[in-house]
Amino acid sequence: MVEMTIYGVSFDLVGKQPIVLLKTADGNRYLPIWIGHPEAAAILMKLQGASAPRPLTHDLLVNILAELDVEVTRVTVTELRENTFHASITVVQNGNELEIDSRSSDAIAVAVRAQVPIFAADEVIEESAIEMEGDDVNEEEIVDEFKKFLDRVSAEDFAEAELEELFEEEDEEEASEEEDD
Repeated sequence: MVEMTIYGVSFDLVGKQPIVLLKTADGNRYLPIWIGHPEAAAILMKLQGASAPRPLTHDLLVNILAELDVEVTRVTVTELRENTFHASITVVQNGNELEIDSRSSDAIAVAVRAQVPIFAADEVIEESAIEMEGDDVNEEEIVDEFKKFLDRVSAEDFAEAELEELFEEEDEEEASEEEDD
């Protein structure tokens, strides 16, 4: 897992869709995640220190968890499946760690409210992050790079990669069985 920071929230100028841009904490790799308008507003609102007169949905969730003595410890972008990022929210209750499936946008909105770290699975970084050289990073350039990646990749590519992994795992299992004999 790679720790991430929120680099910013921007808009895809073509589709007018909000994007949260995560950056690796120790490098220049960026992970653009398209999100919905309500989630973008919720993330931006908290990042800018603004508050609503009454709790919004993500505030309510964090407040309920706190009242139930459940601690949010981290969120993780776990995978990219069918052009959609999936995530989990890790909580601890009575010493037991639980992983709760979540949309990545909701997990990030919870993370900023609970003030917990955001991580991305190594596979997500390898497959989807964009590396930028130098200190001056142009968000539009990152989004364009990611769009090019999505244009090149298809569901079949992911299926083929999954099959290759399965065959590799089977080969490794057979090799280890032969070593045991």
